Amino acid sequence: MTTPLLDVQGLCKRFGGLTATDTVDLALPEGELHALIGPNGAGKTTLINQLVGSLEHDSGSIRLDGAEIGHLPVWQRVHRGLARTFQITQLLPDFTPLDTVMLAVQARHGHSFRFFGNARNDRKIRDEAMQHLDQIGLGARANARVGDLAQGERKQLELAAALAEKPRLLLLDEPMAGLGSAESQQMIGQLAALKGKITMLIVEHDMEAVFTLADRVSVLVYGKIIARGSVDDIKSNEDVKVAYLGEGDV
Repeated sequence: MTTPLLDVQGLCKRFGGLTATDTVDLALPEGELHALIGPNGAGKTTLINQLVGSLEHDSGSIRLDGAEIGHLPVWQRVHRGLARTFQITQLLPDFTPLDTVMLAVQARHGHSFRFFGNARNDRKIRDEAMQHLDQIGLGARANARVGDLAQGERKQLELAAALAEKPRLLLLDEPMAGLGSAESQQMIGQLAALKGKITMLIVEHDMEAVFTLADRVSVLVYGKIIARGSVDDIKSNEDVKVAYLGEGDV
Protein backbone atom coordinates (compact mmCIF):
# COMPACT_ATOMS: atom_id res chain seq x y z
CA MET A 1 0.00 0.00 0.00
CA THR A 2 1.28 3.49 -0.88
CA THR A 3 2.32 5.56 2.13
CA PRO A 4 -0.16 8.44 2.59
CA LEU A 5 1.27 11.93 2.36
CA LEU A 6 -0.41 12.81 5.66
CA ASP A 7 -0.90 10.06 8.23
CA VAL A 8 -2.41 11.02 11.59
CA GLN A 9 -2.84 8.30 14.20
CA GLY A 10 -4.59 8.57 17.58
CA LEU A 11 -4.23 12.35 17.85
CA CYS A 12 -5.49 13.71 21.17
CA LYS A 13 -5.70 17.19 22.67
CA ARG A 14 -7.30 18.02 26.00
CA PHE A 15 -8.00 21.36 27.64
CA GLY A 16 -8.72 20.44 31.26
CA GLY A 17 -11.83 18.27 31.16
CA LEU A 18 -12.55 19.05 27.50
CA THR A 19 -11.25 16.63 24.88
CA ALA A 20 -10.89 18.76 21.75
CA THR A 21 -9.51 15.97 19.54
CA ASP A 22 -10.21 12.42 20.64
CA THR A 23 -7.95 9.73 19.10
CA VAL A 24 -8.30 11.16 15.59
CA ASP A 25 -7.03 9.06 12.69
CA LEU A 26 -6.68 10.70 9.28
CA ALA A 27 -4.83 9.58 6.16
CA LEU A 28 -4.57 11.61 2.95
CA PRO A 29 -2.99 10.10 -0.16
CA GLU A 30 -1.01 12.42 -2.39
CA GLY A 31 -3.24 14.59 -4.58
CA GLU A 32 -6.44 14.12 -2.57
CA LEU A 33 -8.75 16.96 -1.62
CA HIS A 34 -10.16 15.92 1.74
CA ALA A 35 -12.86 17.94 3.51
CA LEU A 36 -13.23 18.03 7.29
CA ILE A 37 -16.71 19.07 8.39
CA GLY A 38 -18.53 19.27 11.69
CA PRO A 39 -20.55 21.64 13.90
CA ASN A 40 -19.04 24.65 15.64
CA GLY A 41 -16.86 23.56 18.53
CA ALA A 42 -16.22 20.12 17.04
CA GLY A 43 -12.44 20.61 17.17
CA LYS A 44 -11.72 21.22 13.49
CA THR A 45 -9.48 24.28 13.84
CA THR A 46 -7.83 22.69 16.90
CA LEU A 47 -6.93 19.73 14.69
CA ILE A 48 -5.50 22.01 11.98
CA ASN A 49 -3.45 23.87 14.59
CA GLN A 50 -1.97 20.58 15.80
CA LEU A 51 -1.09 19.53 12.27
CA VAL A 52 0.74 22.77 11.50
CA GLY A 53 2.38 22.89 14.94
CA SER A 54 0.90 26.04 16.45
CA LEU A 55 -0.72 23.84 19.10
CA GLU A 56 1.06 20.90 20.72
CA HIS A 57 -0.85 17.62 20.81
CA ASP A 58 -1.00 15.49 23.97
CA SER A 59 -0.63 12.10 22.30
CA GLY A 60 -0.69 10.42 18.93
CA SER A 61 1.47 10.85 15.84
CA ILE A 62 1.59 13.11 12.78
CA ARG A 63 3.54 11.82 9.80
CA LEU A 64 4.24 13.69 6.58
CA ASP A 65 5.45 11.47 3.75
CA GLY A 66 6.34 8.78 6.29
CA ALA A 67 8.38 11.03 8.61
CA GLU A 68 7.18 11.97 12.10
CA ILE A 69 6.75 15.76 12.30
CA GLY A 70 4.71 16.07 15.49
CA HIS A 71 7.74 17.23 17.49
CA LEU A 72 8.81 19.89 14.98
CA PRO A 73 8.16 23.65 15.30
CA VAL A 74 5.95 25.40 12.77
CA TRP A 75 8.78 26.71 10.58
CA GLN A 76 10.29 23.25 10.16
CA ARG A 77 6.92 21.78 9.18
CA VAL A 78 6.55 24.57 6.61
CA HIS A 79 9.96 23.73 5.16
CA ARG A 80 8.86 20.09 4.90
CA GLY A 81 5.88 21.09 2.78
CA LEU A 82 3.00 22.30 5.00
CA ALA A 83 1.15 25.55 4.36
CA ARG A 84 -2.13 26.90 5.72
CA THR A 85 -4.73 29.60 5.36
CA PHE A 86 -6.94 30.97 8.14
CA GLN A 87 -10.66 31.41 8.73
CA ILE A 88 -9.90 35.09 9.44
CA THR A 89 -7.18 36.29 7.08
CA GLN A 90 -3.79 37.01 8.64
CA LEU A 91 -2.46 39.75 6.36
CA LEU A 92 -0.58 43.03 6.80
CA PRO A 93 -3.04 45.79 5.77
CA ASP A 94 -0.41 48.34 4.70
CA PHE A 95 1.42 45.94 2.38
CA THR A 96 0.51 45.37 -1.23
CA PRO A 97 -0.50 41.95 -2.55
CA LEU A 98 2.81 41.86 -4.42
CA ASP A 99 4.75 42.59 -1.20
CA THR A 100 2.78 39.90 0.62
CA VAL A 101 3.48 37.15 -1.88
CA MET A 102 7.09 38.27 -2.32
CA LEU A 103 7.56 37.75 1.43
CA ALA A 104 6.34 34.16 1.06
CA VAL A 105 8.64 33.56 -1.91
CA GLN A 106 11.55 35.13 -0.04
CA ALA A 107 10.89 32.98 3.04
CA ARG A 108 10.86 29.83 0.94
CA HIS A 109 14.24 30.74 -0.50
CA GLY A 110 15.58 31.32 3.02
CA HIS A 111 16.31 35.04 2.68
CA SER A 112 16.17 37.28 5.74
CA PHE A 113 13.22 39.70 5.98
CA ARG A 114 15.71 42.39 7.09
CA PHE A 115 16.65 42.78 3.46
CA PHE A 116 13.10 42.97 2.12
CA GLY A 117 13.68 46.49 0.83
CA ASN A 118 16.30 45.15 -1.54
CA ALA A 119 14.17 42.12 -2.34
CA ARG A 120 11.58 44.42 -3.92
CA ASN A 121 14.15 44.99 -6.63
CA ASP A 122 14.85 41.29 -7.12
CA ARG A 123 13.34 40.53 -10.52
CA LYS A 124 13.25 36.76 -9.95
CA ILE A 125 11.27 37.09 -6.69
CA ARG A 126 8.94 39.70 -8.20
CA ASP A 127 8.25 37.57 -11.27
CA GLU A 128 7.49 34.48 -9.22
CA ALA A 129 5.20 36.45 -6.91
CA MET A 130 3.35 37.89 -9.92
CA GLN A 131 2.85 34.38 -11.32
CA HIS A 132 1.06 33.37 -8.12
CA LEU A 133 -1.06 36.51 -8.13
CA ASP A 134 -2.01 35.95 -11.76
CA GLN A 135 -2.82 32.31 -11.00
CA ILE A 136 -5.52 33.29 -8.49
CA GLY A 137 -6.77 36.30 -10.45
CA LEU A 138 -5.19 39.15 -8.45
CA GLY A 139 -2.54 40.27 -10.92
CA ALA A 140 -4.36 43.52 -11.67
CA ARG A 141 -4.46 44.33 -7.93
CA ALA A 142 -0.77 43.60 -7.29
CA ASN A 143 0.03 47.15 -6.15
CA ALA A 144 -3.17 47.91 -4.26
CA ARG A 145 -3.17 48.29 -0.48
CA VAL A 146 -4.13 45.01 1.22
CA GLY A 147 -6.38 46.89 3.65
CA ASP A 148 -8.39 48.18 0.68
CA LEU A 149 -9.07 44.75 -0.79
CA ALA A 150 -12.51 43.16 -0.62
CA GLN A 151 -12.93 40.10 1.62
CA GLY A 152 -12.88 37.76 -1.34
CA GLU A 153 -9.68 39.34 -2.64
CA ARG A 154 -8.03 38.97 0.77
CA LYS A 155 -8.94 35.27 0.77
CA GLN A 156 -7.45 34.95 -2.71
CA LEU A 157 -4.30 36.73 -1.58
CA GLU A 158 -3.86 34.43 1.39
CA LEU A 159 -4.20 31.46 -0.96
CA ALA A 160 -1.60 32.97 -3.31
CA ALA A 161 0.83 33.46 -0.41
CA ALA A 162 0.31 29.85 0.70
CA LEU A 163 0.91 28.60 -2.84
CA ALA A 164 4.11 30.65 -3.00
CA GLU A 165 5.48 28.38 -0.29
CA LYS A 166 5.24 25.51 -2.82
CA PRO A 167 3.48 23.23 -0.32
CA ARG A 168 2.95 19.51 -0.67
CA LEU A 169 0.04 19.72 1.79
CA LEU A 170 -2.24 22.75 1.97
CA LEU A 171 -4.45 23.19 5.05
CA LEU A 172 -7.37 25.53 4.42
CA ASP A 173 -9.44 26.71 7.39
CA GLU A 174 -12.85 27.82 6.05
CA PRO A 175 -11.74 29.36 2.75
CA MET A 176 -15.36 30.36 2.00
CA ALA A 177 -15.94 32.18 5.32
CA GLY A 178 -17.29 35.68 4.80
CA LEU A 179 -17.56 35.37 1.04
CA GLY A 180 -20.59 36.27 -1.04
CA SER A 181 -22.09 33.89 -3.56
CA ALA A 182 -20.01 35.09 -6.52
CA GLU A 183 -16.81 35.14 -4.46
CA SER A 184 -17.50 31.62 -3.18
CA GLN A 185 -17.98 30.33 -6.71
CA GLN A 186 -14.71 31.95 -7.74
CA MET A 187 -12.87 30.33 -4.81
CA ILE A 188 -14.44 26.94 -5.60
CA GLY A 189 -13.16 27.28 -9.17
CA GLN A 190 -9.66 28.17 -8.02
CA LEU A 191 -9.48 25.23 -5.59
CA ALA A 192 -10.90 22.89 -8.23
CA ALA A 193 -8.06 23.96 -10.55
CA LEU A 194 -5.55 22.91 -7.86
CA LYS A 195 -7.05 19.44 -7.37
CA GLY A 196 -4.57 16.69 -8.05
CA LYS A 197 -1.66 19.15 -8.06
CA ILE A 198 -1.53 19.76 -4.30
CA THR A 199 -2.87 17.59 -1.49
CA MET A 200 -5.47 19.63 0.42
CA LEU A 201 -7.30 19.32 3.72
CA ILE A 202 -10.20 21.78 3.85
CA VAL A 203 -12.21 22.70 6.94
CA GLU A 204 -15.46 24.13 5.63
CA HIS A 205 -19.09 24.81 6.58
CA ASP A 206 -20.22 25.56 3.03
CA MET A 207 -21.71 22.24 1.98
CA GLU A 208 -21.98 23.27 -1.67
CA ALA A 209 -18.22 23.79 -1.71
CA VAL A 210 -17.56 20.54 0.16
CA PHE A 211 -19.78 18.41 -2.06
CA THR A 212 -18.41 20.06 -5.22
CA LEU A 213 -14.73 19.76 -4.34
CA ALA A 214 -14.08 16.86 -2.00
CA ASP A 215 -12.73 13.47 -2.99
CA ARG A 216 -13.49 12.26 0.53
CA VAL A 217 -15.07 13.77 3.62
CA SER A 218 -14.45 13.21 7.33
CA VAL A 219 -17.01 14.32 9.91
CA LEU A 220 -15.75 15.52 13.30
CA VAL A 221 -18.20 15.77 16.21
CA TYR A 222 -17.08 16.48 19.80
CA GLY A 223 -13.50 15.77 18.80
CA LYS A 224 -14.16 12.35 17.26
CA ILE A 225 -14.39 11.28 13.64
CA ILE A 226 -17.88 9.75 13.37
CA ALA A 227 -17.90 9.08 9.64
CA ARG A 228 -15.59 9.11 6.64
CA GLY A 229 -16.19 8.38 2.99
CA SER A 230 -17.13 9.74 -0.39
CA VAL A 231 -19.55 12.64 -0.80
CA ASP A 232 -22.36 10.18 -1.52
CA ASP A 233 -21.44 8.13 1.57
CA ILE A 234 -21.64 11.22 3.77
CA LYS A 235 -24.87 12.46 2.24
CA SER A 236 -26.57 9.14 2.99
CA ASN A 237 -25.07 8.55 6.46
CA GLU A 238 -27.83 8.70 9.07
CA ASP A 239 -25.44 9.50 11.95
CA VAL A 240 -24.11 12.48 10.02
CA LYS A 241 -27.60 13.72 9.24
CA VAL A 242 -28.52 13.65 12.91
CA ALA A 243 -25.26 15.09 14.23
CA TYR A 244 -24.55 17.76 11.64
CA LEU A 245 -26.39 17.93 8.33
CA GLY A 246 -29.87 17.67 9.82
CA GLU A 247 -32.45 14.93 9.52
CA GLY A 248 -34.01 16.26 6.31
CA ASP A 249 -32.75 15.69 2.80
CA VAL A 250 -29.14 16.68 2.17
